[in-house]
Amino acid sequence: MGIQDGPMVVLVGDRDKDEAGHPRITEALTALGIRHRWQPTEALTSRACLADAAGIWVVPGSPYRSMNGALLAISYARESGTPYLGTCGGFQHALIEWARNVLGLAGAQDAQSDPDAEILLITPLACAMRGEERPLTIAAGSRLAGIYGQQASTELYHCSYGLNRDLAGLFSGGDLAIVAWDETGAPRAVELDGHPFFIGTLYQPELSSDRTRQHILVRAFADAVRRRSGIHKHQYK
Repeated sequence: MGIQDGPMVVLVGDRDKDEAGHPRITEALTALGIRHRWQPTEALTSRACLADAAGIWVVPGSPYRSMNGALLAISYARESGTPYLGTCGGFQHALIEWARNVLGLAGAQDAQSDPDAEILLITPLACAMRGEERPLTIAAGSRLAGIYGQQASTELYHCSYGLNRDLAGLFSGGDLAIVAWDETGAPRAVELDGHPFFIGTLYQPELSSDRTRQHILVRAFADAVRRRSGIHKHQYK
């Protein structure tokens, strides 16, 4: 089976030649034999836009032109069981989608989009991370730990905003839970219990990927996409 016949990953975000991770994402998926197409957030107005998706990756580049478009894609993935990977902005917006649609906090907001909002769920990091590597601690028994095969890693970041640490308790004890932290204890990844594959990371595994090598999390996502399509072909070791 050629790539033209394989499962489709919809890349939700506003493609930008200056966004370092965007070309890396397409290179990595192509190398893994995964078809993909870009879906601009402002053109994502209904779930029908995602009908061909065997996987959804909400990519870096927030604030998006349409927050509603990004949130629609996330709720679709969450409710339909479609494999989901959200990196940087995709991590941040997975938190917003859950807070609004599951926790009932309709005012949950990103400070980049509305700095005067009543509930600022996503706020500036104490120190912006631009191309920095930082240590990561992963929760025992989590899907993420199973993918890595260990509870520690070093990951690459390119971001300035993250989860407001004062509101991290919103993601304790529920199905969408924090499963990784940096060396200061700041939340850096979440996953959704009971979902086939739903992971959001503030770090960007695509920055450690290209046509010759693919981050283990990217390969795990590709594998989940194949399973969603009934193609059982493991690509990560």
